[in-house]
Amino acid sequence: MPQKIVNDAGSEEINEPAFLVLGKLRRAHGVYGEISMEIYTDMLELLEPGRIVLIGETHHAYTISNTRWKQALLLLKFVGIEDRTLVSELTNSLVFVKPSDLPPLSDEEIYYHQLIGLHVYDVDNLFLGVLKEILQTGANDVYLIQDESGNEVLIPAIEDMILEINLEKQEMIVSKLVWYGEGE
Repeated sequence: MPQKIVNDAGSEEINEPAFLVLGKLRRAHGVYGEISMEIYTDMLELLEPGRIVLIGETHHAYTISNTRWKQALLLLKFVGIEDRTLVSELTNSLVFVKPSDLPPLSDEEIYYHQLIGLHVYDVDNLFLGVLKEILQTGANDVYLIQDESGNEVLIPAIEDMILEINLEKQEMIVSKLVWYGEGE
């Protein structure tokens, strides 16, 4: 059996992170072990009772026993934590899940973390660089592509620009970049 490649983040996929952040725990709420959480995700199903989350730098596993909203914060209660003192030790810790815990997507959908690290080529097969970051703007996402010299190019993530994404080949094909004033 071939050896699996493990990246620096500790996962078995080349561009896949070992953990994904769901939010940050804030302060204890009440005396029975609830703690408030600032939410960083739209996938609230990952925070339902019965789900296991990983907390803090040690990624210690906790099972969620109950949740409820308090304004913009989600109050969490964990199995086995019944008082304020114990739950207070988790204050300011990040809450994680493994990518394998994410719900499956349709064939047309891709998680952001799957795009990071893709090799980007234009339609003439010119290597533009590696997708390093996804910037979320009001209108559309923008992909930050960095070439081998460290130069950066921003490409809007719109249908006219992004022609193909092939996760198996770890490649993205984009329309030819035309710079203002070019060809005049």
